[in-house]
Amino acid sequence: MELIILGVTFFGFLILGVPVAFAIGLSAICTILYEGLPVAVIFQQMMSGMNIFSFLAIPFFVFSGELMLHGGVADKIVKLAKSLVGHIRGGLGMSNVVACTLFGGVSGSPVADVSAMGAVMIPMMKKEGFDTDYAVNVTTHASLVGALMPTSHNMIIYALAAGGKVSIGALIAAGLLPALVLMVCMLVAAYAVAVKRGYPAGKFPGWPEVFRSFAAALPGLLIVGIILTGILSGVFTATESAAVAVTYTILLTFFIYRTMTLANFLRAAAKAVKTTGVVLLLIGVSTMFQYLMGLYEVADFAGDLMSKVSTQPWMIFLLINVILFLLGTFMDMAATILICTPIFLPIAMKAGMDPVQFGMLMLINCALGLNTPPVGTTQFVGCAIGGISVGAVMRTILPFYAALIAALMFVTYVPAFSLWLPRLLMGYKG
Repeated sequence: MELIILGVTFFGFLILGVPVAFAIGLSAICTILYEGLPVAVIFQQMMSGMNIFSFLAIPFFVFSGELMLHGGVADKIVKLAKSLVGHIRGGLGMSNVVACTLFGGVSGSPVADVSAMGAVMIPMMKKEGFDTDYAVNVTTHASLVGALMPTSHNMIIYALAAGGKVSIGALIAAGLLPALVLMVCMLVAAYAVAVKRGYPAGKFPGWPEVFRSFAAALPGLLIVGIILTGILSGVFTATESAAVAVTYTILLTFFIYRTMTLANFLRAAAKAVKTTGVVLLLIGVSTMFQYLMGLYEVADFAGDLMSKVSTQPWMIFLLINVILFLLGTFMDMAATILICTPIFLPIAMKAGMDPVQFGMLMLINCALGLNTPPVGTTQFVGCAIGGISVGAVMRTILPFYAALIAALMFVTYVPAFSLWLPRLLMGYKG
């Protein structure tokens, strides 16, 4: 009965339009009151969930991404991407994919990525004669790569939701190949649609211009190399790397590029504080939710239910993907990770999937949710920038969605995409 109350109240609050964090907290409170447990349990669980040293990485990575967004780094990355692939058929679309991937590497946030790249690329593509729905779909889908990059704070959230079963350093290394696969799939989709619609090719600016663009963008791109090198060499931990990222970004935007203004710095700081507050609230209330799910053995119940459908690992992985995708369409990325990891990670591990590989599966599924209404955060941002309705964009979304699903299938059924680099660079034994 308690489990029914937990589930019904949670989904009921969501249907009523209550924000996810409050829906999680209120459903947990309703269940605790029905159970007759002391109300103090609520606050104890919330504090224990937030009072973890590793969570310091979250505000630092968020702040670093906001500084990159407001510090003028995007323009230099766009110029580099355009010089590299702008001469191919549908060159601006291809440039958009590469630029989103590169900026996703330094921001670690799909929403920041689509905000920065969309503001530059979508108006540029419309001016050059590209359809608005194409410009928005390319931008919003390519920006999802940011969820898999070393600066992604969602990796930190997953590592902690996994209950210490996975190394943050291994996750950071594991995200590189899936990010590359996702970029290649998006390039194929962007090119295929460009050919079908007859979009023109640009002109190759010449290698000297490519090298000049690369030299201008390199300081910003170095943040990924600094984080990876520092963690893999043991110079600093994954948590400390986030503080290093902020320090480097401040030096870069103020003293190297000289594009940061005081107003933009304060704007970045305010946005980072707001985002961090939302994430930490989600973490706190999700800890209550996880406590109740553990108490009522939700993971065991879900595992038994899935085993009745099939005992084949490939089918179990497919079912997990479908469930995560459906949940991600109306839940925020962080909330989906925090709630679903304790349920589905034990099931996936029992079926033979490594927790690092499951982390990549989880992040890609949650990224898909960011581009799917009714939540669809990146989709709404992209449509607002392009001045087009979500319905119009959704009518032509299939090729780009197919590219994301193809990347998800590669990661789900080919473990090497997630595990090869952690084993090579860190000696990961999983």
